[in-house]
Amino acid sequence: MAGRPVVGDIRVQEVTRRDGRRTYTIVLPAGEVYGMPDRFLRHCGGGTDRTYAYLLVDHLRWLEFEGLSLATVTFPDLQRYMAAVGAEFSGPYGRPWRGGRRPYGPSTLPTLAACLKAFYLYLGTQAGGTDLAEALKGHRLPTQADRRRMFLGHALRQMPANPLAPARVRRRHPKMPPEGARRRLVETLPAARDRLAVTWLADGGFRVGELCGLHLIDLHLRDDADCGECRSPHVHICHRESNPNRARAKIKHPWDIEAGTVRGGQIRRASPAMIHAYFEYVTSEYPSGASHGMLLVQLHGPGRGQPWAAAGLRGMLRRAGLREDLGRIWPHQFRHGFTTNVLDESGGNPVIARDAGGWASAAMVDQVYGHADAHDPAFAAALSRVWDEQR
Repeated sequence: MAGRPVVGDIRVQEVTRRDGRRTYTIVLPAGEVYGMPDRFLRHCGGGTDRTYAYLLVDHLRWLEFEGLSLATVTFPDLQRYMAAVGAEFSGPYGRPWRGGRRPYGPSTLPTLAACLKAFYLYLGTQAGGTDLAEALKGHRLPTQADRRRMFLGHALRQMPANPLAPARVRRRHPKMPPEGARRRLVETLPAARDRLAVTWLADGGFRVGELCGLHLIDLHLRDDADCGECRSPHVHICHRESNPNRARAKIKHPWDIEAGTVRGGQIRRASPAMIHAYFEYVTSEYPSGASHGMLLVQLHGPGRGQPWAAAGLRGMLRRAGLREDLGRIWPHQFRHGFTTNVLDESGGNPVIARDAGGWASAAMVDQVYGHADAHDPAFAAALSRVWDEQR
Protein backbone atom coordinates (compact mmCIF):
# COMPACT_ATOMS: atom_id res chain seq x y z
CA MET A 1 0.00 0.00 0.00
CA ALA A 2 2.98 2.36 0.49
CA GLY A 3 3.22 3.00 -3.25
CA ARG A 4 -0.50 3.50 -3.90
CA PRO A 5 -1.34 7.08 -4.98
CA VAL A 6 -3.63 9.18 -2.83
CA VAL A 7 -7.14 10.04 -3.95
CA GLY A 8 -7.36 13.22 -6.02
CA ASP A 9 -4.72 15.72 -6.96
CA ILE A 10 -5.27 18.34 -4.28
CA ARG A 11 -1.87 19.38 -3.01
CA VAL A 12 -0.01 21.87 -0.82
CA GLN A 13 1.82 24.64 -2.65
CA GLU A 14 4.62 26.73 -1.16
CA VAL A 15 4.57 30.42 -2.10
CA THR A 16 7.65 32.65 -1.74
CA ARG A 17 6.78 36.30 -1.13
CA ARG A 18 8.82 39.27 -2.27
CA ASP A 19 10.20 39.84 1.23
CA GLY A 20 11.48 36.26 1.39
CA ARG A 21 8.69 34.89 3.57
CA ARG A 22 7.33 31.45 2.70
CA THR A 23 3.60 30.88 2.96
CA TYR A 24 1.54 27.82 2.11
CA THR A 25 -1.75 27.29 0.32
CA ILE A 26 -3.77 24.44 -1.23
CA VAL A 27 -4.29 24.15 -4.98
CA LEU A 28 -6.71 22.12 -7.08
CA PRO A 29 -5.71 19.67 -9.87
CA ALA A 30 -5.82 22.36 -12.58
CA GLY A 31 -3.45 24.55 -10.57
CA GLU A 32 -5.96 27.12 -9.32
CA VAL A 33 -6.01 28.08 -5.66
CA TYR A 34 -8.60 26.29 -3.50
CA GLY A 35 -10.51 29.40 -2.42
CA MET A 36 -11.82 28.78 1.10
CA PRO A 37 -8.79 26.84 2.46
CA ASP A 38 -6.50 29.50 0.94
CA ARG A 39 -8.34 32.32 2.68
CA PHE A 40 -8.23 30.40 5.96
CA LEU A 41 -4.46 29.75 5.70
CA ARG A 42 -3.82 33.44 5.05
CA HIS A 43 -5.17 34.13 8.55
CA CYS A 44 -2.69 31.67 10.14
CA GLY A 45 0.66 32.82 11.46
CA GLY A 46 4.04 31.87 10.07
CA GLY A 47 4.82 28.22 10.75
CA THR A 48 1.21 27.46 11.64
CA ASP A 49 0.13 27.85 8.01
CA ARG A 50 2.53 25.12 6.90
CA THR A 51 1.37 22.65 9.56
CA TYR A 52 -2.30 23.39 8.98
CA ALA A 53 -1.92 23.20 5.18
CA TYR A 54 -0.63 19.61 5.28
CA LEU A 55 -3.21 18.56 7.86
CA LEU A 56 -6.01 20.24 5.92
CA VAL A 57 -5.09 18.77 2.52
CA ASP A 58 -5.30 15.29 4.06
CA HIS A 59 -8.77 16.11 5.36
CA LEU A 60 -9.93 17.50 1.99
CA ARG A 61 -8.76 14.31 0.27
CA TRP A 62 -10.81 12.31 2.77
CA LEU A 63 -13.89 14.41 2.01
CA GLU A 64 -13.44 13.62 -1.68
CA PHE A 65 -12.98 9.93 -0.92
CA GLU A 66 -16.17 9.89 1.20
CA GLY A 67 -18.23 11.83 -1.37
CA LEU A 68 -18.61 14.79 0.98
CA SER A 69 -18.04 18.52 0.54
CA LEU A 70 -17.41 21.51 2.79
CA ALA A 71 -21.14 22.27 2.61
CA THR A 72 -22.36 18.75 3.50
CA VAL A 73 -19.84 17.54 6.10
CA THR A 74 -21.30 17.13 9.60
CA PHE A 75 -19.92 16.89 13.11
CA PRO A 76 -20.23 13.06 13.20
CA ASP A 77 -18.25 13.00 9.94
CA LEU A 78 -15.43 14.90 11.63
CA GLN A 79 -15.52 12.46 14.52
CA ARG A 80 -15.23 9.56 12.06
CA TYR A 81 -12.28 11.26 10.39
CA MET A 82 -10.46 11.79 13.71
CA ALA A 83 -10.96 8.10 14.50
CA ALA A 84 -9.78 7.03 11.04
CA VAL A 85 -6.50 8.96 10.99
CA GLY A 86 -5.60 7.93 14.54
CA ALA A 87 -6.44 4.23 14.24
CA GLU A 88 -3.50 1.85 14.42
CA PHE A 89 -5.31 -0.67 12.21
CA SER A 90 -6.06 0.62 8.72
CA GLY A 91 -8.07 -2.30 7.35
CA PRO A 92 -7.31 -4.64 4.44
CA TYR A 93 -7.15 -1.81 1.90
CA GLY A 94 -5.17 0.67 3.94
CA ARG A 95 -6.12 4.35 3.80
CA PRO A 96 -6.63 5.09 0.10
CA TRP A 97 -6.91 8.85 0.58
CA ARG A 98 -3.53 8.93 2.34
CA GLY A 99 -1.53 6.53 0.19
CA GLY A 100 -1.06 4.02 3.02
CA ARG A 101 0.88 6.38 5.31
CA ARG A 102 1.14 5.75 9.04
CA PRO A 103 -1.65 6.90 11.38
CA TYR A 104 -1.29 10.18 13.23
CA GLY A 105 0.31 9.83 16.63
CA PRO A 106 -0.91 11.19 19.99
CA SER A 107 1.10 14.40 19.56
CA THR A 108 -0.38 15.15 16.10
CA LEU A 109 -4.05 14.42 16.83
CA PRO A 110 -4.57 17.46 19.13
CA THR A 111 -3.01 19.69 16.46
CA LEU A 112 -5.32 18.17 13.84
CA ALA A 113 -8.32 18.80 16.11
CA ALA A 114 -7.29 22.44 16.53
CA CYS A 115 -6.84 22.80 12.76
CA LEU A 116 -10.27 21.37 11.95
CA LYS A 117 -12.02 23.46 14.60
CA ALA A 118 -10.34 26.67 13.43
CA PHE A 119 -11.09 25.91 9.77
CA TYR A 120 -14.77 25.12 10.22
CA LEU A 121 -15.30 28.05 12.57
CA TYR A 122 -13.76 30.29 9.91
CA LEU A 123 -15.98 28.62 7.30
CA GLY A 124 -18.98 29.40 9.49
CA THR A 125 -18.10 33.10 9.63
CA GLN A 126 -17.78 33.24 5.85
CA ALA A 127 -20.99 31.30 5.15
CA GLY A 128 -23.12 33.18 7.65
CA GLY A 129 -22.93 30.52 10.35
CA THR A 130 -23.45 26.76 10.05
CA ASP A 131 -24.67 23.97 12.33
CA LEU A 132 -21.17 22.46 12.24
CA ALA A 133 -19.59 25.68 13.46
CA GLU A 134 -22.10 25.83 16.31
CA ALA A 135 -21.33 22.24 17.28
CA LEU A 136 -17.63 23.13 17.58
CA LYS A 137 -18.22 26.09 19.93
CA GLY A 138 -17.85 24.12 23.13
CA HIS A 139 -16.68 25.39 26.53
CA ARG A 140 -15.24 23.92 29.69
CA LEU A 141 -14.50 25.07 33.21
CA PRO A 142 -11.08 26.77 33.62
CA THR A 143 -8.32 24.81 35.28
CA GLN A 144 -5.87 26.19 37.81
CA ALA A 145 -3.23 26.38 35.07
CA ASP A 146 -5.64 28.49 32.96
CA ARG A 147 -6.11 30.90 35.84
CA ARG A 148 -2.36 31.26 36.37
CA ARG A 149 -1.77 32.02 32.71
CA MET A 150 -4.57 34.55 32.25
CA PHE A 151 -4.63 38.13 33.49
CA LEU A 152 -7.41 38.49 36.08
CA GLY A 153 -7.68 34.71 36.15
CA HIS A 154 -9.98 34.88 39.18
CA ALA A 155 -12.66 36.30 36.88
CA LEU A 156 -12.61 33.35 34.47
CA ARG A 157 -15.88 31.48 34.22
CA GLN A 158 -15.32 29.32 31.14
CA MET A 159 -12.69 28.42 28.54
CA PRO A 160 -13.11 27.32 24.91
CA ALA A 161 -13.03 23.55 24.41
CA ASN A 162 -12.54 21.40 21.34
CA PRO A 163 -14.99 18.47 21.13
CA LEU A 164 -12.79 16.85 18.47
CA ALA A 165 -9.69 16.74 20.65
CA PRO A 166 -8.75 13.25 21.91
CA ALA A 167 -8.41 12.51 25.60
CA ARG A 168 -5.19 14.02 26.86
CA VAL A 169 -2.44 11.56 27.75
CA ARG A 170 -0.05 12.87 30.39
CA ARG A 171 3.50 11.90 29.49
CA ARG A 172 5.61 11.17 32.53
CA HIS A 173 8.63 9.47 31.03
CA PRO A 174 9.97 11.31 27.96
CA LYS A 175 12.27 9.44 25.63
CA MET A 176 15.88 10.03 26.62
CA PRO A 177 19.05 9.67 24.53
CA PRO A 178 20.89 6.35 24.89
CA GLU A 179 23.23 6.08 27.84
CA GLY A 180 26.57 7.67 27.01
CA ALA A 181 25.40 8.82 23.56
CA ARG A 182 26.76 12.36 23.87
CA ARG A 183 30.24 11.20 24.94
CA ARG A 184 30.55 8.52 22.26
CA LEU A 185 29.31 10.76 19.46
CA VAL A 186 31.64 13.61 20.39
CA GLU A 187 34.56 11.16 20.46
CA THR A 188 33.78 9.45 17.16
CA LEU A 189 32.16 12.01 14.86
CA PRO A 190 34.81 13.15 12.35
CA ALA A 191 33.40 16.61 11.55
CA ALA A 192 33.70 19.54 13.97
CA ARG A 193 30.28 20.72 12.79
CA ASP A 194 28.67 17.45 13.84
CA ARG A 195 30.42 17.52 17.22
CA LEU A 196 29.16 21.08 17.68
CA ALA A 197 25.60 19.98 16.89
CA VAL A 198 25.69 17.20 19.49
CA THR A 199 27.30 19.43 22.14
CA TRP A 200 24.85 22.29 21.62
CA LEU A 201 21.83 19.98 21.62
CA ALA A 202 22.99 18.34 24.87
CA ASP A 203 24.21 21.43 26.75
CA GLY A 204 21.75 24.01 25.42
CA GLY A 205 18.57 22.00 25.14
CA PHE A 206 17.92 23.40 21.64
CA ARG A 207 15.07 22.29 19.46
CA VAL A 208 16.38 21.26 16.04
CA GLY A 209 14.70 24.24 14.34
CA GLU A 210 16.28 26.62 16.85
CA LEU A 211 19.77 25.23 16.30
CA CYS A 212 19.62 25.10 12.51
CA GLY A 213 18.09 28.59 12.42
CA LEU A 214 20.94 30.29 14.31
CA HIS A 215 22.92 33.06 12.63
CA LEU A 216 26.45 34.01 13.64
CA ILE A 217 25.16 37.41 14.76
CA ASP A 218 22.91 35.64 17.30
CA LEU A 219 25.90 34.27 19.22
CA HIS A 220 27.24 36.35 22.13
CA LEU A 221 29.85 33.89 23.37
CA ARG A 222 31.71 36.13 25.83
CA ASP A 223 31.04 37.75 29.17
CA ASP A 224 29.27 41.13 29.26
CA ALA A 225 28.20 41.13 25.61
CA ASP A 226 27.06 44.37 23.97
CA CYS A 227 23.36 43.44 24.14
CA GLY A 228 23.44 43.91 27.93
CA GLU A 229 20.76 41.27 28.45
CA CYS A 230 22.90 38.51 29.97
CA ARG A 231 26.28 38.75 31.69
CA SER A 232 27.47 35.25 30.80
CA PRO A 233 28.02 33.83 27.27
CA HIS A 234 24.67 33.22 25.62
CA VAL A 235 22.71 32.79 22.39
CA HIS A 236 19.70 34.76 21.11
CA ILE A 237 17.11 32.47 19.51
CA CYS A 238 15.22 34.57 16.96
CA HIS A 239 12.24 33.45 14.92
CA ARG A 240 12.92 34.16 11.22
CA GLU A 241 10.57 33.34 8.38
CA SER A 242 13.15 33.86 5.62
CA ASN A 243 15.95 31.45 6.58
CA PRO A 244 17.21 29.80 3.38
CA ASN A 245 17.22 26.36 5.03
CA ARG A 246 13.60 26.89 6.24
CA ALA A 247 14.57 26.37 9.89
CA ARG A 248 12.43 28.35 12.30
CA ALA A 249 12.34 28.77 16.06
CA LYS A 250 9.11 27.60 17.66
CA ILE A 251 8.82 30.44 20.18
CA LYS A 252 8.30 33.89 18.58
CA HIS A 253 9.77 36.32 21.10
CA PRO A 254 10.23 39.84 19.67
CA TRP A 255 13.79 40.71 18.65
CA ASP A 256 15.68 43.40 16.77
CA ILE A 257 19.15 44.38 15.57
CA GLU A 258 20.45 47.65 16.99
CA ALA A 259 23.83 48.99 15.87
CA GLY A 260 24.77 45.53 14.57
CA THR A 261 23.85 43.78 17.85
CA VAL A 262 20.95 41.36 18.26
CA ARG A 263 18.66 42.11 21.19
CA GLY A 264 15.60 40.25 22.37
CA GLY A 265 14.51 36.83 21.24
CA GLN A 266 14.84 33.91 23.61
CA ILE A 267 18.14 33.85 25.51
CA ARG A 268 19.86 30.51 26.05
CA ARG A 269 23.12 30.34 28.04
CA ALA A 270 26.21 28.73 26.50
CA SER A 271 28.44 26.25 28.32
CA PRO A 272 32.26 26.21 28.04
CA ALA A 273 31.99 23.02 25.96
CA MET A 274 29.62 24.80 23.55
CA ILE A 275 32.08 27.69 23.15
CA HIS A 276 35.00 25.32 22.57
CA ALA A 277 33.03 23.35 19.94
CA TYR A 278 32.08 26.61 18.21
CA PHE A 279 35.65 27.89 17.87
CA GLU A 280 36.88 24.48 16.72
CA TYR A 281 34.23 24.44 14.00
CA VAL A 282 34.62 28.05 12.87
CA THR A 283 38.42 27.89 12.65
CA SER A 284 38.57 24.54 10.85
CA GLU A 285 35.47 24.00 8.68
CA TYR A 286 33.39 27.15 8.34
CA PRO A 287 33.68 28.56 4.78
CA SER A 288 35.21 32.03 4.58
CA GLY A 289 33.01 33.17 1.69
CA ALA A 290 29.61 32.32 3.19
CA SER A 291 27.28 35.29 2.66
CA HIS A 292 24.17 33.89 4.37
CA GLY A 293 25.61 34.34 7.87
CA MET A 294 24.09 31.16 9.30
CA LEU A 295 25.93 28.99 11.81
CA LEU A 296 25.54 25.47 10.44
CA VAL A 297 26.53 24.77 6.83
CA GLN A 298 26.78 21.79 4.52
CA LEU A 299 30.29 20.37 4.28
CA HIS A 300 30.05 18.19 1.17
CA GLY A 301 28.30 17.85 -2.15
CA PRO A 302 26.97 20.47 -4.56
CA GLY A 303 25.44 22.44 -1.69
CA ARG A 304 28.76 22.83 0.13
CA GLY A 305 28.79 26.06 2.11
CA GLN A 306 25.01 26.46 2.02
CA PRO A 307 22.94 26.44 5.25
CA TRP A 308 22.43 23.02 6.78
CA ALA A 309 18.78 21.99 7.00
CA ALA A 310 17.16 20.26 9.98
CA ALA A 311 16.69 17.11 7.86
CA GLY A 312 20.47 16.93 7.38
CA LEU A 313 21.09 17.14 11.13
CA ARG A 314 18.51 14.45 11.82
CA GLY A 315 20.06 12.20 9.19
CA MET A 316 23.55 12.68 10.62
CA LEU A 317 22.39 11.65 14.10
CA ARG A 318 20.42 8.69 12.78
CA ARG A 319 23.41 7.34 10.84
CA ALA A 320 25.85 7.98 13.68
CA GLY A 321 23.61 6.24 16.21
CA LEU A 322 23.25 3.14 14.05
CA ARG A 323 26.95 3.13 13.25
CA GLU A 324 27.88 3.22 16.96
CA ASP A 325 25.27 0.62 17.93
CA LEU A 326 23.36 3.20 19.97
CA GLY A 327 20.10 2.72 18.11
CA ARG A 328 18.21 5.45 16.32
CA ILE A 329 18.84 8.91 17.79
CA TRP A 330 16.61 11.97 17.40
CA PRO A 331 17.71 15.55 18.19
CA HIS A 332 14.80 16.09 20.59
CA GLN A 333 16.07 13.30 22.85
CA PHE A 334 18.92 15.59 23.91
CA ARG A 335 16.39 18.28 24.88
CA HIS A 336 14.61 15.77 27.12
CA GLY A 337 17.94 14.78 28.67
CA PHE A 338 18.92 18.42 29.19
CA THR A 339 15.66 19.29 30.97
CA THR A 340 15.84 16.21 33.17
CA ASN A 341 19.44 17.01 34.18
CA VAL A 342 18.55 20.62 35.03
CA LEU A 343 15.69 19.40 37.21
CA ASP A 344 18.02 16.94 38.95
CA GLU A 345 20.58 19.62 39.77
CA SER A 346 17.98 22.20 40.84
CA GLY A 347 16.14 19.90 43.22
CA GLY A 348 13.14 19.60 40.91
CA ASN A 349 12.54 23.33 40.43
CA PRO A 350 10.45 23.66 37.22
CA VAL A 351 10.97 27.45 37.00
CA ILE A 352 14.72 27.01 36.62
CA ALA A 353 14.20 24.29 34.01
CA ARG A 354 11.71 26.49 32.15
CA ASP A 355 14.16 29.38 31.87
CA ALA A 356 17.14 27.15 31.07
CA GLY A 357 15.41 25.28 28.26
CA GLY A 358 13.08 27.96 26.92
CA TRP A 359 9.83 26.19 27.79
CA ALA A 360 6.59 28.14 27.48
CA SER A 361 5.60 27.56 31.11
CA ALA A 362 6.84 25.95 34.29
CA ALA A 363 3.53 24.05 34.46
CA MET A 364 4.42 22.19 31.26
CA VAL A 365 7.84 21.25 32.65
CA ASP A 366 6.27 20.08 35.88
CA GLN A 367 3.63 18.02 34.04
CA VAL A 368 6.10 16.19 31.79
CA TYR A 369 9.19 15.91 33.99
CA GLY A 370 8.47 17.05 37.53
CA HIS A 371 7.78 13.97 39.60
CA ALA A 372 9.40 13.97 43.00
CA ASP A 373 10.89 10.47 42.86
CA ALA A 374 13.07 11.45 39.90
CA HIS A 375 14.40 14.87 40.91
CA ASP A 376 13.97 15.57 44.62
CA PRO A 377 17.00 14.63 46.79
CA ALA A 378 14.83 14.88 49.92
CA PHE A 379 12.51 12.21 48.52
CA ALA A 380 15.42 9.80 47.95
CA ALA A 381 16.89 10.55 51.39
CA ALA A 382 13.54 9.92 53.12
CA LEU A 383 13.09 6.65 51.26
CA SER A 384 16.60 5.53 52.25
CA ARG A 385 15.86 6.26 55.91
CA VAL A 386 12.65 4.20 55.73
CA TRP A 387 14.53 1.29 54.19
CA ASP A 388 17.23 1.50 56.89
CA GLU A 389 14.60 1.46 59.64
CA GLN A 390 12.88 -1.55 58.10
CA ARG A 391 16.14 -3.47 58.04
